[in-house]
Amino acid sequence: MFLGGLVGFEREQLNRPAGFRTHIIVAGAAALLVLLTDVLITHFSVEQYGESLRTDPIRIVEAVVTGVSFLGAGTIFTSGKGHTVKGLTTAAALLLSAAIGIAVALHQYVLAVGTTLLALVVLRLLRNVDASVGGSDADH
Repeated sequence: MFLGGLVGFEREQLNRPAGFRTHIIVAGAAALLVLLTDVLITHFSVEQYGESLRTDPIRIVEAVVTGVSFLGAGTIFTSGKGHTVKGLTTAAALLLSAAIGIAVALHQYVLAVGTTLLALVVLRLLRNVDASVGGSDADH
């Protein structure tokens, strides 16, 4: 949740639709759902239910990605006659926060921290580069 909060803090500073608290909740929810997969697999074990019920842990990850993508879609909107799209970077940051939460749940701490740091570099430093070359997503 802390790592998702770091990404969200950057979005919050720019007054984006999904900020600090949203990213914390998304990262935490993703981690919780993946951690619960172990509980579900143990509960619905082959010994207890036989071969009639099989579990697939990747389905939880798929559900997290689908749910967060739907949430992220709510941050995207168009405005003006030029149909300027805003919120794409925030939607992508939400999805990345979920992935960071999944990585933490799977005990991939180095990957989670590295991804968080890379995200902060992209969101903060490359925003300035994008603005200097006239990019359309310089502050979204």
